Amino acid sequence: MVSSAFPHLGEEDCLRGWHGSGTIFFSHCNLKCVFCQNYELSHFGEGEPVDPQQLAELMLALQEMGCHNINFVTPTHVVPQILEALLIAIDKGLRLPLVYNCGGYENISTLRLLDGVIDIYMPDFKFWDETLCELYFNARDYSARAREALLEMHRQVGPLMVDENGLAVRGVLVRHLVMPGLLHDTEQILHWIATAVSTDTYVNIMDQYRPVYLVKRDPRFYQINRPITPVEFHSAIALARKVGLWRLDTRWR
Repeated sequence: MVSSAFPHLGEEDCLRGWHGSGTIFFSHCNLKCVFCQNYELSHFGEGEPVDPQQLAELMLALQEMGCHNINFVTPTHVVPQILEALLIAIDKGLRLPLVYNCGGYENISTLRLLDGVIDIYMPDFKFWDETLCELYFNARDYSARAREALLEMHRQVGPLMVDENGLAVRGVLVRHLVMPGLLHDTEQILHWIATAVSTDTYVNIMDQYRPVYLVKRDPRFYQINRPITPVEFHSAIALARKVGLWRLDTRWR
C-alpha cells in the first residue's frame, strides 16, 4: 500500500538538494506512536495497493523528475515487496541512491537482506527508557531493537558521506525528535550514539514536535501534551556537543 510518491523538499538539505528527495510513503507502520503526525497513513492505512511493476514505475518516475534519491518512508513491513520492485526498476535504469527511512524498530535479519542494496539509512531513535517505549509505542523493547539496528546499519554503510555538492551518497543519518520534559532520554540516546557508534554520526535533532492524535485525547499522555520550549531544544543541542557529536543538521537554524 502506497500513500503518496513525490519530490519532497522538506527533508534534510543533504537529501532534498534542489530537486527534492524522491519519497515513497508506504501505508501502515510497525510502530504505533501515539503522537504520529501521519496517523492517517500509519494507523489507518490510507493509500492504494500497488504491485511490483507499479512500485518500480514510481521509482523511475521520481528519477525522471530529477530527484536526488529514492526515499522509502516506513518501509520495514514491506521489504520483500521493495526488493521485488527494485529488480524491475534497476533493470530499467534506476541509478539513484536508495534511502531507508524508518522508525528504528527493526529486525536484524531483515536489515541483513538489505546489505549492499540500501545506500543511506535514516532511522529515528525516539526513546531510551523502556517504560516510555511501552507507553508511547506499546513496544517495550524499542530502545534495544533500535540500538541493534543502528549498529548493523553503521556496519553496512558507515558514517554519512556526501558528494561535492553536499548531497548524501552513502551512510547513516539519525533523527531524534526532542520531546517535552524528556531531555534525560535525549541525553542517554546522544551519549550512546557518540560512544557506541561514532562521534562522526550525522544527527538531525528535531524541534518540530507538536501534540496530535491520541496525545490530545488520552490523559495518560499528559506529559507530552505540549510543544517543546526553545530552552529544551537548545539544551538538546548542547547535550549533543557535550558528548562529542559535531555533525548536526542545521537547516532550520
